Amino acid sequence: MALNMSILTDQLADLLKQTTELHRHLCPRQVLGVRMGLLGGQALGLVVPQPFESKRLLTIVETDGCFADGVSVAANCWTGRRTLRVEDYGKVAATFIDTFTGQAVRVHPHPEARVRARALATEARSRWEAQLLGYQRLADEDLLVVTPVSLTLSLEKLVSRAGYRVTCERCGEEIINEREVQAGGLTLCRSCAGAAYYRPACEREKALVDEGRMESDEG
Repeated sequence: MALNMSILTDQLADLLKQTTELHRHLCPRQVLGVRMGLLGGQALGLVVPQPFESKRLLTIVETDGCFADGVSVAANCWTGRRTLRVEDYGKVAATFIDTFTGQAVRVHPHPEARVRARALATEARSRWEAQLLGYQRLADEDLLVVTPVSLTLSLEKLVSRAGYRVTCERCGEEIINEREVQAGGLTLCRSCAGAAYYRPACEREKALVDEGRMESDEG
């Protein structure tokens, strides 16, 4: 796809302004997020930021923070609109999915991106500033790596269906978006199925009391 670089530069500047207003500052990872959002859409042949009424582009980011907001601004994908998901692998990377075709690409920084950024920002007074400036100046192929990928889960399951809901047969809480689990003949939420990231405070307190009793018995 041929790009008009002057238009792209104007678009990049506008998107960086938007993400700056979101965070009240601009940092290198925001620049990476915006550049990734632009390149992800381009690689799929889609217009980004996608129109507000569209949910064709779905993005999965692999960390949270400023980077994720840069991606959101460039792609117009947001958690509140169910077009942005966070799979926290602690990586500055994102996968862009065309939900109409199933085509997907994963974008991440080139391993030499920091070195190349410093070479293009010799006036920078720090590594941080060199990255901030260099990430804006590098060509796509020098800054980012794009890899076609296929999802390990069903796109239909990932997107789910509007209005779908079931009730967990253990805790009684409602589950939406087809995120229930079948275990032991029961329909359960992920927490009740053993994948909880929390436990009730009373259980923690009981565990601490039991540990204290064990320590006193040993003494």
